[in-house]
Amino acid sequence: MATAIQNKPIDTLRERGGVKATIWKNSSTKGDFYSIEIGRTYKTDEGYRDSRSFNDSDLLLIARLATKVHDRIGELKAKDAAERRAAAE
Repeated sequence: MATAIQNKPIDTLRERGGVKATIWKNSSTKGDFYSIEIGRTYKTDEGYRDSRSFNDSDLLLIARLATKVHDRIGELKAKDAAERRAAAE
């Protein structure tokens, strides 16, 4: 059985209420791209759990988080471009 290489997240941004966005860098034949996973962490008696379900009160937090993630991915893309330019020199 082949072992898959586990891709680690580039960054995780958080908002109050346990809302978080995890940023992943992926590669394809067309080049690198970023994907985002939005979730919510909460605590139970058994420990911490992750959910992809949100309450209506989370919506503005998700919107604010989406703006932060958009800005962060812009920074990451700028860094990628600078590294490509430096490698081409």
